[in-house]
Amino acid sequence: MASRKDDKERLRQERLAAEAQEKREARRRTILGYAAAGILTAIVMAGIIVAITKGGSNSSGSTQGSCSEPNAHFDSTTGFQNGVPCDTRQGTPPPAVKVADLPTAAKDAGCTLALNLPDYGHKHIDASTKVTYKGEPPTSGNHSPNQMADGAYSQEPDPRNFVHSLEHGRVEFEYSPNLSESDQLAIKGLFDQTPGGVLMFPNSQLTGAVAAAAWRNRMNCPKYEGSKTLNALADFREKFRGIAGRETVPFTP
Repeated sequence: MASRKDDKERLRQERLAAEAQEKREARRRTILGYAAAGILTAIVMAGIIVAITKGGSNSSGSTQGSCSEPNAHFDSTTGFQNGVPCDTRQGTPPPAVKVADLPTAAKDAGCTLALNLPDYGHKHIDASTKVTYKGEPPTSGNHSPNQMADGAYSQEPDPRNFVHSLEHGRVEFEYSPNLSESDQLAIKGLFDQTPGGVLMFPNSQLTGAVAAAAWRNRMNCPKYEGSKTLNALADFREKFRGIAGRETVPFTP
């Protein structure tokens, strides 16, 4: 039979074991707390880095800013952004634009006109359907139901989206990504003057420097010739904006 002394020793050992277990549990909770804090900090830092990256500039100098910035002239009532960053650069105000006869202006600028082209399709397709468009830039063809909204973009949209914009009576100013920054800003200045019903964006598929497109109509300019090119772009815009297209959507100039 255990003595009183043995019982006290047993109780003391049990108390020491319980205290040791409590210390181990406390240490484990502290380590888990530090780990959770580290994970939370990493998540916050990752979010900051993503935000900074999205707000930065691409290699061509086109600001990938918010489409809410005024210089983008983005009109969400006319379509969708479709994940393409807006061009928020302020354009260079152009000299007095001479709006005259389009064929004459195009010839003076060394541009080629292709007018009244065939309708190569106008059906809506799903996102998985690929389309091979005829001509560059394309002026018609089957397309996505998600048309690009009026505005300036710093990256090239999916043709399936911007072709749909043409069907809605839009005019598009397109330029080679290799065009100098100063020349891009000159075209942007022309766009800024009356951006309603117009889209502007780079197009890596162009063989020349600048192009303009409307539904079933196109102008290609091998070189940028300063005010002559701006005059031709302005004439093209005036002739086709809100006029060419199968389903004209209203716009505010």
